[in-house]
Amino acid sequence: MPSNELDELDRYVIYRLQKDIRGTSAATIANDYGVSPSTVRKRISRLEDEGIIRGSHLDIDYEQAGYQLFTIIFCTAPIPEREQLAQEALTVPGVVSVRELMTGEENIHVVAVGRDGDDLSRIGRDLAALGLEIVEEELVHNEYSCPLHWFDKQSD
Repeated sequence: MPSNELDELDRYVIYRLQKDIRGTSAATIANDYGVSPSTVRKRISRLEDEGIIRGSHLDIDYEQAGYQLFTIIFCTAPIPEREQLAQEALTVPGVVSVRELMTGEENIHVVAVGRDGDDLSRIGRDLAALGLEIVEEELVHNEYSCPLHWFDKQSD
């Protein structure tokens, strides 16, 4: 099997980990799928080695943590500098993620959190100082996510 081709077990492991990485053990996945825990651990290691699984991420309620302003900042970057500027944006205090888009004028989306308007103003100034043109800013009320349903063996 080519390294980037996922079989049913690979997809199921990814689905279960996306659903609840902290509450799901290799033994649980193995028991549910009918394979040994060592098989699942080997699959997870291989998926990590191939860069398909790139770590785990906490879902933080920033408002509960004292950062009540959660914003998406839509920016424009020159195409030759887009990737570099996206990486540099991650160094700005308050920035929690950056999406680099392949199309459209607003080709960098920066997700940032702050305690107040002064924090968001500083983040905007810092991004502009990097060379990003800020096109629009939107405050986010809530964000929801779920595992990719196609990876669930029950959805076939």
